Amino acid sequence: MKQYLKALRYCYNNGIDVESRAGKVRKAFGYQMRFDLQKGFPAMTTKKLAWKVVVSELLWFLEGSNDERRLAEILYNDKRENLIDKKTIWSQNANSVYWKKQSKFSGDVGRIYGVQWRDFNGIDQITSLIEGIKKDPNGRRHILSAWNPVDLPKMSLPPCHAFSQFFVSQNKLSCQLYQRSCDMFLGVPFNIASYSLLVHLISKECNLEVGEFVLTLGDYHIYHEHFEALNIQLERQPRNLPHLQFIQKNIFIYSVNDFELTNYNPYPTIKAAMNV
Repeated sequence: MKQYLKALRYCYNNGIDVESRAGKVRKAFGYQMRFDLQKGFPAMTTKKLAWKVVVSELLWFLEGSNDERRLAEILYNDKRENLIDKKTIWSQNANSVYWKKQSKFSGDVGRIYGVQWRDFNGIDQITSLIEGIKKDPNGRRHILSAWNPVDLPKMSLPPCHAFSQFFVSQNKLSCQLYQRSCDMFLGVPFNIASYSLLVHLISKECNLEVGEFVLTLGDYHIYHEHFEALNIQLERQPRNLPHLQFIQKNIFIYSVNDFELTNYNPYPTIKAAMNV
């Protein structure tokens, strides 16, 4: 994860300070990182990654759900009636003042990522993506998009990780993600892990090996309130990457406990507030 730390340090040292929608940030524009998934799973080691949170959100997206309480069920492996006081990373969005007036039920987050993945104007993009890779691995149209301009007003949060393209070479599947808005301290390590896991899942479906995950950052920024936590992280030396283990199932029926990071030895968690 040295590439991530380099990007984090560059933004901190060279970014410009501006007032944003969610608070004061230091920001820069345009950066690319590449992660060879053959060499290990790119889970952050200079602070502990919330692994089950990463996995549960991705499985929730793959379900096509718009229900934050369904995410809680996946994360905690329990029925929602037993999870009234349990929060998820989407609880703030579901209950935000700006969104509540148009939400249709308790836990509604609108037509966000997973909805677009499984129903983009009637198209199931995940099924189409897998079928396309199998039928034409050398094709240039293996695209997954969450950015649907028609539905943006119907989302509690417009997609930050907006557009990804999949690429097959030498029997290996790679993915490049364009992320329009990048919270460097909290969001980006999470997104790296989530899309790397997605590459593993789709490669299994298509009987391919994993290749690279390439992350292209648009507006990448650090909230000023994260500076203290960031400096703690930058003092830490990265450790060896873990490896991902799981038994293949249909991509739509996995559970959180199906995935394990082996030899994962991170530094302790560094807590910081999430901005929505």
